[in-house]
Amino acid sequence: MSIPTKISVIVTTYNWPYALQAVLCALAEQKSSHLFEIVVADDGSSEETAKLIRGFKKRTTIPILHIWQPDEGFRVAAIRNKAILAAEGDYILFLDGDCIPRENFIERHLQLAELKTFVVGNRVLLNREFTVTVLSETLPLHQWSLWRWCVARLYGHCNRIFPILSLPAGWPRLKSNTHWQGAKGCNLGVWKADLLQVNGWEENFTGWGYEDSDLVIRLLRSKVRHKSARFYIPVFHLWHPENDRTKERDNWLLLKNRQKSMQLCAEKGLNQYEL
Repeated sequence: MSIPTKISVIVTTYNWPYALQAVLCALAEQKSSHLFEIVVADDGSSEETAKLIRGFKKRTTIPILHIWQPDEGFRVAAIRNKAILAAEGDYILFLDGDCIPRENFIERHLQLAELKTFVVGNRVLLNREFTVTVLSETLPLHQWSLWRWCVARLYGHCNRIFPILSLPAGWPRLKSNTHWQGAKGCNLGVWKADLLQVNGWEENFTGWGYEDSDLVIRLLRSKVRHKSARFYIPVFHLWHPENDRTKERDNWLLLKNRQKSMQLCAEKGLNQYEL
């Protein structure tokens, strides 16, 4: 294990301030003694989101940056790259603005952090009705115990309970150097130096789909190992309508071409900005 000097939590968001507030509250109540900052990577939200962030800054001592780009469609890779460059941490945790972390999210990620390794967690999906209840009643899911989640599962509020069960941190977690499937940008820990080495996220992926798979493939090719955080670091994914997937096929073809190549660096990545 290698302890970073400072951690940056990059939270992507787009026009859902109620969900973002739940995520920020969970981050503000983390049980961790390590210094961290929050970087909100905003893919073109309206003023309502900016107002929420300004108000939240007044209620916490945690540094919060708001990185915004104009709304020109789904460009999550681009806003994540901009957030990486604004981040001061040497270790970066990627989290989506509709995924609520548990109160030990940061501490457990750091327990698994290791040089030349990226950590991939998973998620528990919440149903529509329960999501409405969580946001309207501001339920502190990040503090919920296992037994409360067992009850929620019995009522059908979430799709599974097993990710919430915890295997020891020392459980064998390293994957093969070709294991890229299942990696999600909504729960991912990566050293900033390793992101710089592969030129960050590939911005040629626009619209929904596969930009996270592409990043993981390039990290693996650059000899950064895949460490699984399953059964250790789940996040709770709020229900929302399915994203527009009209670009999914184009992105899938781009990913397949990337698999055939030996490319390590993003063609359109961090280096297009001032480093």
